[in-house]
Amino acid sequence: MPKTWFITGATSGLGLEMAQQLLGEGHMVIATARRPDALAQLRQHHPARLDVVQLDLLEPDSIAFAIESAFERHKRIDVIVSNAGYGLFGAAEELTTTQIDRQIAANLTGSIHLIRAALPLLRSQGGGRIVQVSSEGGQIAYPGFSLYHATKWGIEGFVESVAQEVAPFGIDFIIAEPGPTGTNFGTNLDRAESLAAYAETPADAVRHAISDGSFEIKGDAARTVAAMISAAQSDAPPLRLALGSTAYTSISQALAARLAALEAQQAVAKSADRQDL
Repeated sequence: MPKTWFITGATSGLGLEMAQQLLGEGHMVIATARRPDALAQLRQHHPARLDVVQLDLLEPDSIAFAIESAFERHKRIDVIVSNAGYGLFGAAEELTTTQIDRQIAANLTGSIHLIRAALPLLRSQGGGRIVQVSSEGGQIAYPGFSLYHATKWGIEGFVESVAQEVAPFGIDFIIAEPGPTGTNFGTNLDRAESLAAYAETPADAVRHAISDGSFEIKGDAARTVAAMISAAQSDAPPLRLALGSTAYTSISQALAARLAALEAQQAVAKSADRQDL
């Protein structure tokens, strides 16, 4: 059955791919963009089922107006996809205050404002689903992406808490965690000016891998989006959805390492207790 989807960041990457797939399947899509004219061609192909809305994650009033007006026009929205955001690369010491503040405002605070604006409207209609696009970077970390990871780890913690708060109202969440995927993420990457002190460090190695194209990207955008859509339409989706072999492997290894560290700590604590006796 066709549904109504609200997607942020729909002009490129996973957001654009999702809008295209959903429209191809006969769904109604409310696509948001900072520059709505960027979706003019897509709107020409789907004039009856594509509603383009201006939204800037850096402007909380813009977020509230976009979501409220969309609900007013369409009466019901089944799935909200919080996808908009970008990457910031640079060792923590290399980043400027402006870069830090903008990254947090776009990736973390903006997503929080979107979810908060949507909740009362979803409650009023008796429920709904929110897909928060995170990444494997919400569970693991690469050197040079400290602020990007801060936003992804932050939004995952926010969503996990909110999901418990609103479950009684029939509202649930999916945290999508794709690994490196073939989109324009690297093209839109904000890069800090490098410091000589960080030459030959792990952050510098990642910097060069991104620049020369050797940073391994296995994920296919179309398949990644298809998996997200399938999960969002299932009756009981998982809270977290690792997408792609890279994400599954890296997250599994990180969780196993944390569990091993916890078990080692417990062993030390038990040994200390016995010695106290």
